[in-house]
Amino acid sequence: MSGKDVFLSVGGTANDRQEAFVTALEQRLRAEGLVPNTVGRNTFSSDAPLTTVERLMSACSGTIVVALERTYFPQGVQKRGGDKEQAMGETRLATPWNQIEAAMSYSRGLPLLVLVQEGIREEGLLEPGYDWYVHAVPLDVSALNSQAFNGILASWKEKLKPPGDQAVPAQDTAPLTPETLTIGQIIGAMRPAQLWSILAACGGVIAVAFALGAQLIG
Repeated sequence: MSGKDVFLSVGGTANDRQEAFVTALEQRLRAEGLVPNTVGRNTFSSDAPLTTVERLMSACSGTIVVALERTYFPQGVQKRGGDKEQAMGETRLATPWNQIEAAMSYSRGLPLLVLVQEGIREEGLLEPGYDWYVHAVPLDVSALNSQAFNGILASWKEKLKPPGDQAVPAQDTAPLTPETLTIGQIIGAMRPAQLWSILAACGGVIAVAFALGAQLIG
């Protein structure tokens, strides 16, 4: 049975609870007549990951981002070495790919639904207040049958559009500057190699900052 293709942004699962949650979500989407597509989970290619993501999104009608715990720090330091330095307690981070794929989807005009595991640090495109809905959920399969989730999913489904109707950002005659660009426009305009460089740099900075912070506090 065929259905509408949708892009499912989710990292590799780390444990049985995460796998059960993602599997249940995939089953729910299929029951709704949707076909979930995830690079590295059910879609594979010899091309660079970002190239594969871009090609896959072009055939999808919408995107669901599932932000699960990828990295955990018992303690750390924020803005270390400055007058705004701040100690941090337990911190849980999702995969950076959630941020990248959410931005790419937004730049294409794809309807976006963001599910964030309770306890995950909500920052960047995972925090509420943008042009899409961010729903915090417990890592429990039953959450996918709640009244709140049913309503959110139904509302998102109504916004799905044929792949050929993806929005192309209008060309503005006014000069563009970093101050006037949105996050989605900036990331959407980057080449795959540039996004890879930023991803690697951000991952390195986060790992080093928390490792050093943990040593200072410990």
